[in-house]
Amino acid sequence: MSVAFTNALNPQSLSNCLETEEAKNLVAYELWTEKYRPQNLSDMINQKEIVERLKSFVEAKNIPHCIFAGPPGTGKTTAALCLAHDLYGDGWREHLLELNASDERGINVVRETVKTFARTRSIGEIPFKIMILDEADNMTEDAQQALRRTMERFTETCRFILIANYSGKIIEPIQSRCAPFRFTYLRRDDHDAYLQRIIEKEDVQIENEGLNALFEVCGGDLRRAINTLQAAASLGRNIDEETVYSVIGRANPVDVRDMIVLAMKGDFVKAREKLREMILKYGVAGSDIIKQIHIEIFRFAMPEKWKVRLADAIGEIDFRLVQGADDEVQLSALLARLVEAGYEIQKGG
Repeated sequence: MSVAFTNALNPQSLSNCLETEEAKNLVAYELWTEKYRPQNLSDMINQKEIVERLKSFVEAKNIPHCIFAGPPGTGKTTAALCLAHDLYGDGWREHLLELNASDERGINVVRETVKTFARTRSIGEIPFKIMILDEADNMTEDAQQALRRTMERFTETCRFILIANYSGKIIEPIQSRCAPFRFTYLRRDDHDAYLQRIIEKEDVQIENEGLNALFEVCGGDLRRAINTLQAAASLGRNIDEETVYSVIGRANPVDVRDMIVLAMKGDFVKAREKLREMILKYGVAGSDIIKQIHIEIFRFAMPEKWKVRLADAIGEIDFRLVQGADDEVQLSALLARLVEAGYEIQKGG
């Protein structure tokens, strides 16, 4: 009997093969947002001023309570994790507790989980631990009041990093105890540079139009851009703008623009056909098309007063859709308004 066949019958070898195959599957299904999340502050892109301030905390081996505020996908949670990694080294997870305040937002969590973690001293060179409260702007006011007192009492043993989309929803007493850090959407060059690194490592084929569409759709939200890129790459074909828009269920801006032009030229029937084609082709919700029409209207060369009138009409239709009106009926009504506007503009009205 051959060695290869004997090994194949060996239960241990078979088990190892299965484990290897399982590991490969886990890697294949790994989220790129986690796979390519920066591990150190030096790996972060954009937010240069914030990164420099955080690096100075690491050098001093001391940090204040902090509030990281800004839009989603701009690196707030990543910055907090990188700060902990650089401060404590490889064993950083032993000195860190991360809670998502969206799920655990009540006063009991502050009284039990947070206080228990905060009161115990860290073992090692750094005398304090770090608690990250993600989505802190979703905490109830009672919980925030309890947190304020906890932050005061256990400053020597625990430092808090509060992460929020809207810092204004965090009560003033907490804001006054924290150093504020304002995160902004990524610039286009930083956005593209980071995606290019992933594209090269994952051997993804993408056209320039596809990269443009990613930025147009995500607008500097890097997490959303990476997730959209992975979803588009999973289709197994060259990524162009059509692929990007179909993946996220959004109409191509060119199609939206063509529909508006047809309506303002007076061809209501063809404009409506274009609308129905987009709804069927992309599976787009009426509210999403309304938003795209709103963006495109301001790119057209037309008198200012007509932009004002059309913006008012778009707002009215949007309100009706929110109240539960039929998408196709309301969007057809908006196209009718565009046709009327086109006639008036041609008359010089």
